[in-house]
Amino acid sequence: MSMTQAVISENLRQTLSRLITGGGRVLALTGAGISAESGIPTFRGPEGYWRVGSRNYRPEELATFAAFSQMPDEIWGWYLHRRSLCYGAQPNSAHLALAHLERELAERFVLVTQNVDGLHLRAGNSRERSYEIHGNLDFTRCSAECGAGIRSLPAGLGTDWPKDLIPTGADQKYLCCRDCGAWLRPHVLWFDECYDEEHYRWQSSMAAVETADLLLVIGTSGATNLPMQIVQGASRRKIPILVVNADPSPFAAIAEASEFGVFLQGPAGTWLPPLVEFMIAPP
Repeated sequence: MSMTQAVISENLRQTLSRLITGGGRVLALTGAGISAESGIPTFRGPEGYWRVGSRNYRPEELATFAAFSQMPDEIWGWYLHRRSLCYGAQPNSAHLALAHLERELAERFVLVTQNVDGLHLRAGNSRERSYEIHGNLDFTRCSAECGAGIRSLPAGLGTDWPKDLIPTGADQKYLCCRDCGAWLRPHVLWFDECYDEEHYRWQSSMAAVETADLLLVIGTSGATNLPMQIVQGASRRKIPILVVNADPSPFAAIAEASEFGVFLQGPAGTWLPPLVEFMIAPP
């Protein structure tokens, strides 16, 4: 038994074992922390900034429909470079553990992720049971909402986009809707937009809270609205909340204040594999 396994309380082990063997449903909520362990830089870190002419733009200024409407080629350059950073990373042991948990639990498992990097899908989680509430950089949709639907980003753009490169000429043809000719847009939720069901599985995510018997919160601190609603909903229903995060957070505080909550401080890649093993093969 590893040291990580040894410090997990017997009470928590019994709770996980009883929940899973009793047919319980698990909802996992993940954020940037799980992907940071794969080397993906944080959204608001140095890699998030983008120079247009002589001005540096902050991510909060670029990640808006208003900015895209004014300079779609610049915004696409920024997003294509961000996508390259994601492709340079690999799913880590925490991603793989959650994919393993889905394979074992099937319809009793739902993943809600704030991450747009696609690492959960690359690790083996299914699109059907993965609610990407902020979108996914691998997909696009028509900016004019012509009804073309969500489609994969054209392969012709590659996965190694240099920083500060703006798509021009031949590259721009890949970024136009083949149905109506308008610009495609990254399939991501921007700061000046709202959650919805069609694109970001808002209602599905909230419905999953109402049927879950355990909430796993991994690598997210509670900075956005829908994740906070999910954790508060679980707390209101008094189901076990297990928070794994590198540092104390509002979600950790909610877990520790609840009767059935646990905060495990440290890397997701250290905690998740033994936790999943306890759930799928209890001693």
